[in-house]
Amino acid sequence: MGVSGSGKSTVGELLARRHGWTFIEGDAFHSDQNHAKMRSGIPLTDEDRRSWLEALGRELARHAAGGVVLSCSALKRAYRQLLRAYVPDLTFIWLEVGREAAAQRVAGRGASHFFPATLIDSQFAALEPPHDEAGLLHLDSERPLDDILHTAADWLQRRPRARS
Repeated sequence: MGVSGSGKSTVGELLARRHGWTFIEGDAFHSDQNHAKMRSGIPLTDEDRRSWLEALGRELARHAAGGVVLSCSALKRAYRQLLRAYVPDLTFIWLEVGREAAAQRVAGRGASHFFPATLIDSQFAALEPPHDEAGLLHLDSERPLDDILHTAADWLQRRPRARS
């Protein structure tokens, strides 16, 4: 979980591959309307995200028994709670990134990506840091990727039911 540009897709895909789990790219589940809004530089609302989060929850539940990693912003506590309604022992890895690094990473994706760097501030505004939530690993996503992967994989291995 984390704002756009935090490295969720990169880290998630590599962790899933390392553990032999299913990887779900959350962005692939956004509706055409959500993609159009974001392309136009319009931030998504809670209502826009609800059906997306429900679809992700169903997908998580479908793959949970075999292990699954989801790349999803899950910016608000309510979003994380909604996902946990589908998979109660769901854990999160929060990839925290600074505004400047996030903006640079998003801008580096190119104009063809649906999420413009102009929306970065809206992500930080919506973010409810999960400091006091159980089942969460907090990582600085500006650390080297190998360090992030090693720490995350280690943490997941120690979890009673290793799932992300």
